[in-house]
Amino acid sequence: MNASKLRLALLTLLAAALLAASWWSPTDRAAREQMTSGLQRSLAVFAAARALGAVISVAQGTQLDVKPVGVGVSLAPGQALQPINALIDQFSTVMLVASVSFGIQLLLLEIGSHWTVSALLSAAVLAAALLGWRGRPGAGRWLRPLLVLLIVLRFAVPMTALANGVLHRVFMEEEYRAELASIERSPATVLGKAADKAPVDDSLGARIRQWVPDLTELRASYDAMLKAAADWSRTIVKLIALFVLQTVMLPVVLLWLSWRLARAIAARLLPSARNA
Repeated sequence: MNASKLRLALLTLLAAALLAASWWSPTDRAAREQMTSGLQRSLAVFAAARALGAVISVAQGTQLDVKPVGVGVSLAPGQALQPINALIDQFSTVMLVASVSFGIQLLLLEIGSHWTVSALLSAAVLAAALLGWRGRPGAGRWLRPLLVLLIVLRFAVPMTALANGVLHRVFMEEEYRAELASIERSPATVLGKAADKAPVDDSLGARIRQWVPDLTELRASYDAMLKAAADWSRTIVKLIALFVLQTVMLPVVLLWLSWRLARAIAARLLPSARNA
């Protein structure tokens, strides 16, 4: 008898906790703020990547026309930037996908926090608790999958958003700001190095001695850009790792944990007939 009363008390507490959590809006507001902040971060990095890609494309297409003895020679030293330009294109694609992921999670958050989902979950919890109170948990076998689905839909995305916020603030915020600042400064660096690279026409005459030093300076400038590109590659890899962790790995892990937790809760509210 005591064991039966204890089971009913635990069942009541669990049902009450689920009902309260399903209608608790402060959690939804905090999760929405965290998810919106993540979307803004990914869009900021995407915009910075596109800006850097644009100026590198300009530098890559720069040509130098020289005519030392009346014969035209066209040089395209900017083609050395093709590998880093391709990397930045891929980086911007990854950041666009990360932004879409945040957008999808925001949409799922809006769906999960809608009052209809809370109402359906409340009805399912009350039905499960009623069957448990009447000593007929096995009769709710059809209700268990629905209960699991509603628990995951209601709590998985908010839990992911809140965990993402904590992870970013504790471990990622300083590094994110530093790497974003580096990417945002890079277009100015490229433009500064490419300022003297407009196409010129050096003809035989007073400027015949000048074109060789110009070519040397041009090559040195592109070499400096290629050295800077090594830092860009490191920054890009770090930012990709940060956002893949936030938009792929963490959501998948938390979705799996939410599903396992939902199954455990449903099994506690609606144990099988042989375990009742």
